[in-house]
Amino acid sequence: MKIHWNGVYPAVTTKFTTDDQLDLDMFRTNLDAQVEAGVDGIILGGTLGEASTLTEEEKATLIRETVKHVEGKIPVIINIAEQSTSEAIRAAANAKANGASGLMILPPMRYLADDRETVEYFKAIANSTELPIMIYNNPVDYKITVTLDMFAELAECPNIQAVKESTRDISNVTRMRNRFGDRFKILCGVDTLALETLCVGADGWVAGLVCAFPKETVTIFNLQKTGRLQEALDIYRWFLPLLELDIHPKLVHYIKLAETALGLGTEHVRAPRLPLVGEERARVQEIIDNGIANRPELPEVESVTAAFA
Repeated sequence: MKIHWNGVYPAVTTKFTTDDQLDLDMFRTNLDAQVEAGVDGIILGGTLGEASTLTEEEKATLIRETVKHVEGKIPVIINIAEQSTSEAIRAAANAKANGASGLMILPPMRYLADDRETVEYFKAIANSTELPIMIYNNPVDYKITVTLDMFAELAECPNIQAVKESTRDISNVTRMRNRFGDRFKILCGVDTLALETLCVGADGWVAGLVCAFPKETVTIFNLQKTGRLQEALDIYRWFLPLLELDIHPKLVHYIKLAETALGLGTEHVRAPRLPLVGEERARVQEIIDNGIANRPELPEVESVTAAFA
């Protein structure tokens, strides 16, 4: 299925049962809410998806079950975060074999690769597959910056089509546009900078709190893209305390707690993560409860990505 790299792409959480198995029933419940809200794709196995704790078979199951459940309505993308080039290439092949429409790729994990090594890593994966690719540029969390000069080299690979922009430097969107025009689609990867990044020209939003608040997330995107900025800003201001849950080291725990409050998930995380307790849990729950109590009425707005479907 073709990916247009426009709109809202939830980086979904992985749901677990009390005995640490995949909770596919709750997973499907959340998928239904995302599709109903009008998201433009699903991203599996990212940081929010607890990728480092998932087995190869669990990743394959998530891809197959998601592809089956969304029934071609939206593309399914899997994150690749491996320690070696050979393992990343194998993960890309497995993704295609299980029905994924595209890949989101992190730089090599654990090893702090230099620019040349990082570019060759991305190129090797891209040249091994026909699947379209979004590069995840997140130097804050993963300590490797994909520079403009590196993107110039990556532009040689036609299936490297997009970037998840998580540098926290909004002006990087303009730098990318000035250097490459529309060669790469740009999607904001930081919830607390989403509206600002869209306003300077980003094409989409790889979102986290969308897992619990899909309609609000999609509405903000559509309002901004249709020129109704003040309405988007009003919702965004309400949303910001919740969006800040996405930029904490315990974003998985926090967003799962929010999903639980909305009936779209459970609190179950996979060890070494442990459930929230005590003052921390109470503090996060208060933020979530306040957000739900003051949830805004959403205006009607046309989907700006419907034309790409």
